[in-house]
Amino acid sequence: MTLQGRSVLVKVPATTANLGPGFDTLGLALSLYDELTVTVREEPGVFVEVHGIGEGEVPTDETNLVVTAIAHTFAAYGIEMPGLNLIARNSIPHGRGMGSSGAAIVSGIMAAKGLLEGVVEISSQELLSLATEMEGHPDNVAPALFGGLTIAWMTPEGPKHKKLIVHRGVSPLVFVPETTMSTALARSLQPTSVPHADAIFNVSRSALLIAALIQSPELLLAATEDRLHQSYRASAMPETDSLIQLLRANDLAAVVSGAGPSILVLGSDPAQRLVAAELVASQSLTPWSALMLAVDFKGATVVPHPVEALA
Repeated sequence: MTLQGRSVLVKVPATTANLGPGFDTLGLALSLYDELTVTVREEPGVFVEVHGIGEGEVPTDETNLVVTAIAHTFAAYGIEMPGLNLIARNSIPHGRGMGSSGAAIVSGIMAAKGLLEGVVEISSQELLSLATEMEGHPDNVAPALFGGLTIAWMTPEGPKHKKLIVHRGVSPLVFVPETTMSTALARSLQPTSVPHADAIFNVSRSALLIAALIQSPELLLAATEDRLHQSYRASAMPETDSLIQLLRANDLAAVVSGAGPSILVLGSDPAQRLVAAELVASQSLTPWSALMLAVDFKGATVVPHPVEALA
């Protein structure tokens, strides 16, 4: 079957991983999106156009992460990738702990899924496996794919996930600084082992966090305590750490978003977000953008896109 003339529109949410104690396990999809249009063209090769975040910065050839993910998916099913035109409209900040690389990978895999519809049917489990192969861990790609709150874990058979619906009172707020943080650097600051008491502490808080997010938002402050990763990374992002301490001292459930340096505040009601925004605006030493977001419940989507609509 020829893919000539096929075009798809992909939409993928930002994500925030860890959520405090749920290191490399818990992730949440947020209502901030990258959009991608991919069209099969007659000529071989790839043409990439980027608008918004990353414009003029990210590669626009075969080394683009979205293109790499499309190629990875085609190769996984033994199908040669055709020539492609890509138009990316990005809103997810890069290098800020909001899942931009996971979103790029998921965008490519979902685009391939849409282009291959009727040729190869790619299951949800296969989508997660393909994304995890590229990302290295499933905590960001799982919520990007499926939306909501996700618990992700690895098994000998590959990555698995469970999606949960978040309590309607939970109100996310992300503070995004102008500076970036390397995920690789953040991970390098982690110790190879932690005290037994700290491990027990995080197990209890992770369990409590699930209850807080789906049933009892009033427990979010206690439930977001962490001893596994945030303190070890604090030296690499001192202002992030100081603002988190300030927010938590004011009874606001603030944590590092992913690898940082952004800050996630999980409000138990929308009013808490206004308090948090005022605190950071009055106390921060450098500019921070306050993104008041909702939890995305749909995850990544792909739909056919009429080629004539691109004109």
